[in-house]
Amino acid sequence: MTSNLSTSAGEKFQLLVNLMARLRAPGGCPWDREQTFDTIKPYLLEETYEVMDAIDSRDWAELTGELGDLMLQAVFFSQMATEQKLFRVEDALDAINEKLVRRHPHVFGEETAQTGDDVRKIWSEVKAQENRDKNGASASMLDKVPRALPALVEAQQITSRAATAGFDWKDASEVLEKLREELAEFDAARESGSAEQLEDELGDLIFVLVNLARFVKIDPEQALRKTNAKFRRRFGFVERTLAERGVSLADSNIDEMESLWQQAKLGEKTP
Repeated sequence: MTSNLSTSAGEKFQLLVNLMARLRAPGGCPWDREQTFDTIKPYLLEETYEVMDAIDSRDWAELTGELGDLMLQAVFFSQMATEQKLFRVEDALDAINEKLVRRHPHVFGEETAQTGDDVRKIWSEVKAQENRDKNGASASMLDKVPRALPALVEAQQITSRAATAGFDWKDASEVLEKLREELAEFDAARESGSAEQLEDELGDLIFVLVNLARFVKIDPEQALRKTNAKFRRRFGFVERTLAERGVSLADSNIDEMESLWQQAKLGEKTP
C-alpha cells in the first residue's frame, strides 16, 4: 500500500483504525484476535524504546517507522476497548485534546509564561488541581505517579512534583553536598552494614543523583543510555582488537584490556 501525500493526517489515522478493526474482526488475523491488554503491554514498552533508539542514533527514516509502530499500539489498545464497550479511540483523542488545552492556559487562556520553568510550574499546578478534583483534597500530589514506572523515571517524576511544592534544595551545590553525605553513608554501610542497609544506602545515592540531574537540567535516563552506548562502543573496540591479535577475552588480562579501552577513548576524541 503506497502513501498518498494528498491524504490528510486524519484520513490516514482513520485508515489505521480501520485496518486494526479488520485484523481483530472474525476472519481477520488469528494472532491479532487472540491478544489482550496484558499480552500487548510488553510490545508497547518495546516500541517505546525502539523510538528512543532511533532518536539517539538520529536515524530519521527509522524513527518514521518506529513512531508508526508506537501509534499502532495506541490504536490496538483502543480497538480492544471498543470491542469491550469501554471506550473508543475517539474518546482517547478527545481526552488528550482537552488535556492539552486545559494544561496550557498560557496559550489557550489568560495565564502567561515566559520560560520553560514557568510552563512546568503551570503544568504542575493544573495537574495538582485535576488530582484534587478527582480524588479530593486529601489526595497526595504523588498519587498520579505510577509505581509501575521504571525506578529512574519514577524518581524523576516524584522529585519534580515535590519540588513544585517547595520541598527542594536551593541549588545544585546543596545537592552535591547531600551527594557527598550519601556517599559517606554508603561507604560506611559497605564496611559494616547488612545487605539490606547497603541496598538502602545505594538507593539513596541514586535518588540524589536523579535530583542533581534535575538541577542541571539533564535527563538522567538519556544520560545513562548514552553512557551505555559509549560502553558498548568502547568494549566492542577492545573485543575486535583482541580478535585481530588472535587473543580471546579469556586469554587477555585487565592491563591489556584497559590499554585498549584508553585507545578507544582517545580515538573518540580525535577530530
